[in-house]
Amino acid sequence: MELKLSKASRSLTPSPIQELSHLAQRCGAINLAEGFPDFSAPPHIKSAAVAAINADLNQYRHVQGICDQLAVMMKQNHGLDVNALTDFVICCGQSEAFAATILATIDQGDEVLLFDPAYETYASCIILAGGIPVNVPLEPPHWTLNVDKFMKSFTSRTKAVVLNSPHNPTGKVFSKEELEAIAAACCQMDCLAITDEVYEYITFDLQKHISLASLPKMQERTIITSSLSKTFSVTGWRIGWACAPSTIASAIRNIHIHVTDSAPSPFQEAALAALQSPPGYFKSLKAEYEARRDFVIQMLSDVGFQISFKPQGSVFVFAELPKNWLVSDIEFVKILIEKAGVAAVPGRGFFHGDIDDQNLRTRYVRFAFCKGSDTLNAAAQKLRDIVGSTGHLQL
Repeated sequence: MELKLSKASRSLTPSPIQELSHLAQRCGAINLAEGFPDFSAPPHIKSAAVAAINADLNQYRHVQGICDQLAVMMKQNHGLDVNALTDFVICCGQSEAFAATILATIDQGDEVLLFDPAYETYASCIILAGGIPVNVPLEPPHWTLNVDKFMKSFTSRTKAVVLNSPHNPTGKVFSKEELEAIAAACCQMDCLAITDEVYEYITFDLQKHISLASLPKMQERTIITSSLSKTFSVTGWRIGWACAPSTIASAIRNIHIHVTDSAPSPFQEAALAALQSPPGYFKSLKAEYEARRDFVIQMLSDVGFQISFKPQGSVFVFAELPKNWLVSDIEFVKILIEKAGVAAVPGRGFFHGDIDDQNLRTRYVRFAFCKGSDTLNAAAQKLRDIVGSTGHLQL
């Protein structure tokens, strides 16, 4: 029998981030490729998960308390009045929330605008739904939104705009002026906005995350997706959510139920404890990640990387290779793994559309700094070892 895979499955390529993470694990390399912490989650939420398991809360379950608490936080943080009973869908991480949102809203031939560079799974989900990703390039070095190019990307088939802020891979926090331009375009063109706000609590240098849904006339057309993963260092728990107007939320919930049925029950219980963490937790989170960001920026600058944009949020530095290193992003990452035992991600996997300077595709590398101090110090030493005092990469 000839195995015939679906057209959708054939359209997807293996994730370079996952592949590099697996390679780092096999080689015992320091993993600065994948954005998961290598330090402990907060004790109070681990205790809540253990208590839930011991209380036998291990079957299919929907924990309404998460939605109630999220509604409170939406009001406190963004001024949004959200119905906790109808407007939330608890999913298996932000990834499923986003995929279910796309499947619930995008039809064959619908166009969806993405800001480029972009996290790899957005385009994949759109393609699986039969939609067409349309890439709108952000302009380096500060990854600025060119409003004219953005507006010219709309057609009669544009159904939605995807916004990730704070942004992966660049660490950009979209400015209020940029958000207002996106909101005005969505209203003018009568399309949806789908946001990925997983790094909403990880912003730096007094930057404040603004949810697109909080802008005038946007709540009715915005689907917010987020998760516990980054804020509480529990990427393996797979607890995320979509927040949307009730009709859209109902469609997303129907997709979720047919695909995964429910999110892990004990971790839903623990999510409530996490979301009720005191304000001091979120303040400490920012401070600790800002210190890690500054360490990695200094580490990279010391060996010659060009850091023309200091991340304003997220857990990544998107660094440009030194001009005197005559290697591509992929070549550098291979050298880094083989000679230094450190894994990072080639930048080209985040670029999908046309860009004015094609060299950009091969000149950036993404480093994750959601790691403990021992890990970051070891990576810094290994990087210095392969560069040496001359500033030239040891090939």
